[in-house]
Amino acid sequence: MRLGLHYWNFSTPADPAEIAPALAETARIAEQAGVSTFTVMDHYFQMEFTTSADEPMLEAYTTLGYVAAKTERMTLGVLVTGVMYRYPGLLAKIVTTLDVLSGGRAQLGIGASWYEREQRGLGVPVVPVGERFERLEETLQICRQMWSANNGPFDGKHYQLAETLCVPAPISRPHPPIMIGGGGEKKTLRLVARYADACNLFGESAAQVAHKLDVLRQHCAAEGRDYDSIEKTVLVMRPPLADVDAFVAEVAEYAALGVTEVQAMPDRHPVEFAQQLAEQQVTTLLAELP
Repeated sequence: MRLGLHYWNFSTPADPAEIAPALAETARIAEQAGVSTFTVMDHYFQMEFTTSADEPMLEAYTTLGYVAAKTERMTLGVLVTGVMYRYPGLLAKIVTTLDVLSGGRAQLGIGASWYEREQRGLGVPVVPVGERFERLEETLQICRQMWSANNGPFDGKHYQLAETLCVPAPISRPHPPIMIGGGGEKKTLRLVARYADACNLFGESAAQVAHKLDVLRQHCAAEGRDYDSIEKTVLVMRPPLADVDAFVAEVAEYAALGVTEVQAMPDRHPVEFAQQLAEQQVTTLLAELP
């Protein structure tokens, strides 16, 4: 079992001038401690249900470019890219750029964007849910085409590209891994079965994750996809440092379901969080799970 760090909050430290040093130090310590993946959110306003919308937030891929220069081994990704925020062809180039400059460490995490306040606030088109999923599927098709030998056009319902040239190609082979986030049973998990290398689910309970994976297995059967070829990952809601033993026990339940990576979120100063992950040897404890 691998551990990822989901850096979701830029409010600590409070001084904006200290955001970059704290981000760099957190990433450095996390990598040394054995953290496998470093992710950030794709939001422009902080989520209202967690805190206030006017709390600090940074653009995701610019942030990951900075982290790429400060690290050497961790996979870097967005958990998850909102489909409405970037044209698909440009998104493929952005992820390719991150992959090339990080030495092949990028992944494309993507999902149907949902935070309408920031979309309306910043002039991003707000479309019905059904259309968002149509656009998500076309975006996945476009990224896969741009990361293939096919440089030809793409003619979709929502996106038309005259050519899908992407030079340089990503370093990752065959392309940066595609992770779809979310547990929607009719659409999201079907898209996972059809297009993704990995899925990401909310870890509210092992029973809920088990149910979502059962649904995914059914979609894989319908799509003729090997269920075992899809990596299963979980964003764990339980703070790992509040009770390390309880956290490890919960993660063991996910491991028994076939989950191979969990993401944890800092619940204190991020540098302190990373330091204590190292001191408590959390990555080692998870790696030793059966």
